[in-house]
Formats: sequence, structure tokens, C-alpha cells
Amino acid sequence: MEYGLIGKKLGHSWSREIHALIGDYPYELREVAPEDLRDFFAARDFRGINVTIPYKTDIIPFLDRISPGAERIGAVNTVVNRGGKLYGFNTDCDGLKSLILRVTGGRRLSGKVLIAGTGGTAKTAETAAAELGADITVKLSRTGKDGAATYAEAAELHRDASFIINATPAGMFPDDEGMATDPALFPALRGAADAVYHPLRTRFVMRAEELGLSARGGLYMLVSQAVAASSHFFGKEADGALTGEIFGKIAESMENIVLTGMPGSGKTSVGKEIARLTGRKFIDTDDEIVKADGRPIPRIFAESGEEFFRDTESAVIARISANENGAVIATGGGAVLRRENVRRLKSGGKIYLLDRPPEMLIPTADRPLARSAADVAVLREKRMPVYLETADEITESVREPRSVAEAILGSRAKELAEGMKRL
Repeated sequence: MEYGLIGKKLGHSWSREIHALIGDYPYELREVAPEDLRDFFAARDFRGINVTIPYKTDIIPFLDRISPGAERIGAVNTVVNRGGKLYGFNTDCDGLKSLILRVTGGRRLSGKVLIAGTGGTAKTAETAAAELGADITVKLSRTGKDGAATYAEAAELHRDASFIINATPAGMFPDDEGMATDPALFPALRGAADAVYHPLRTRFVMRAEELGLSARGGLYMLVSQAVAASSHFFGKEADGALTGEIFGKIAESMENIVLTGMPGSGKTSVGKEIARLTGRKFIDTDDEIVKADGRPIPRIFAESGEEFFRDTESAVIARISANENGAVIATGGGAVLRRENVRRLKSGGKIYLLDRPPEMLIPTADRPLARSAADVAVLREKRMPVYLETADEITESVREPRSVAEAILGSRAKELAEGMKRL
């Protein structure tokens, strides 16, 4: 390989897509087993590579030199082959500092910074926080070993913390419900950052946002460290503006487009049109429920009841949210009635409510809760407050599906362009 990424498991990596936007050079993903790591580096058959978990510390003995920053942190994530000599760098620290500054609006840190975790990413976070002005950093762990405070101790002794960084895998696919600690335990917090980028918004980030804090997931860090790595690959200064541009494009392509609304509001037809126009994958949660259960929805309701249907629906949404990036997801009319469904859909997507007037909602026999005009009217009045509360954006669904789809895509393009201007 010339350039690429090595790691033990790379199934959800976006590094190839990011580097394709950085420059015109080949970049491949290669999974390397622990027992093959020594031979891989002995061969030195590459020009420049990135290294991800769990090898950022393991590879150090195979290198000829490492940068002072990488030595201080004790981890390497970028290796460059220069005339047969292997040089190691840590661009994760550059990436994390960029992420923190994005959370703070460019302001340096101050006061006490909490770091959840004690591993390699936590060491990177400790260095990044110190270089950005933190007066003190406190690592947190379950056991409290190696000088860390336990999470319980932190909730008692460090309530004055001003910033918190999640440097653990908690919240990362497939443990998307995980959260190392609750930001609500620290009332003086002004911001939160999470090194995890899949899902886009971890439960930790969403919890911080619910508290009114500025919070971001790790995608910006991933892009920033990749830009810094490419500068080492080719011996040139990193382009800071490039990070924001690539981040916007990657975030937009990773984000699921989630459609909610009343039965008959056009979610399936509009979703299919968006998928056709963009090349995205289309998923209908009702179809997935039928596949999982083996029975049509009216029969599920008749034989097993609505609660059973809702449980199946929640399981389907959990699976889709954990596994899909960049998809168009049409949900059932009652999907957003459960908070856990909303949280999972928003962890990797943006929710668009298709708002169709009641006179245009046509009842059909295959919809157990919307078989008559009276059913539809009652259902709409009951659900509309939930639809409005959970939607990120509202789109009128009174035109043909293509026009509605184009309106949603136009809104997304405008949002991306405005985001570029702010960077």
C-alpha cells in the first residue's frame, strides 16, 4: 500500500472518504491482526499510514523515531516512511484541539477539565487540554486506578469542572446507548467534547446539548487529524480551512435523512424520491418490521397488539440507527412516540416532519390506527404536538413527492453552504 489506515477492525471507518477529499492519492483500509503487526512494519511497504485502535502504542517499538509530541503522549497514529526510516507522529492531539476550539467557539480552556478514560485517547486529551490552557486535568475511570478519580468521586469532588472530554469507547457502535458519565453531574460545565464519531451524536453529546451546553462529537477531530496526517505524508503545512470544508461534506453524507409524520403524509414516496435523487439507501421501518416479524402490520396488531408492535418497531429502529450512515429512513406514524426511538434516530440523523393537512390524509384499511377519516382526525390531534417537538425541520407535504424531496434537499444544501461561511 502507498497510503492508508491500519487497525484491527475498520468496518465503520470514514478515513478513505476523508482522504479522498484531502487530495488525489491512493488511500486504503487494511485490517491487521495483532500477530501480523511486527511483520507489517518490518516490510516497510508503505509511504504513509494512519494507525487506529488498538495499535497506537503497540507500534512504537517498530519505529525509528517518534516526534516529541507523540513521545510525550505515548501514542502514535501517523507513520511516514522516509527513505526506509519510519517516523511516528501524533495528529490526534491536533485533531482534538481543533474539536475543543470548535466547541468553545475558538476560546481557550480554563479551570478544571475532566477526562473520562485512562487509555491512549485520554493521554491525548490530557495533552490537548493542557496546551489549550486548562489549569488542571482530572482523569476519570470506573476503578480509580493510575491516579484517576472514580466517576462517583468526581460527582462529589469535581462539580466545579468547566469542561469534560469523553475519551472512552462508551457510546461507540455497537454500544450506542453507553455513556461514561452524565454531564448533568457537573453543574459548572460550559462545554463537552466526545472523541467518538460513530454515531455522529453520542448519548453523551445529546445529554450535554439537552442541558444547554455546547457539545460536539468526534467527526471534526477525525477530519482535522487526517488533514494534519496528510501534511506529514507530503511534507507540507496543513490547510486549516480544508478541515471545515471536508467536515461539512462528510457530516452531510454520513447523516441519515429521517422522515416522520402522520400515516398518509407521504413519507415512503418522498423518501424513495430523495433516495433516487441522491443515490442514498432507502429504508422503510414498517417494511423492516414486516421482515423481522414475518406478518403484515394489520395482522401483528390484531394478533399481538400495539405494544408488541411498538417493541418490534423500537428494536428495528435501534438496529437501523446503529448500522446505517447516509440513509433515507421513512418511519411509521407512531415511531416518535417513544423517546428512545427519537434519541436513536437523532444520534445519526436529522428528523424532517412531513406536515400534510388533515383533509389530504387518506385513511386506508391497511393502517390499523387510521382506517377512517375520524380515526385520522383524532390521531393527528393527539400526535401533532409530539411530531412538532421531535422534528428538527418541518416541510409541507402538499405537493408531488419530487417537489417535497427537492425542498428537503435544497434546505440541506443551504444549511451546508451557510455552515461553510461560518467556518
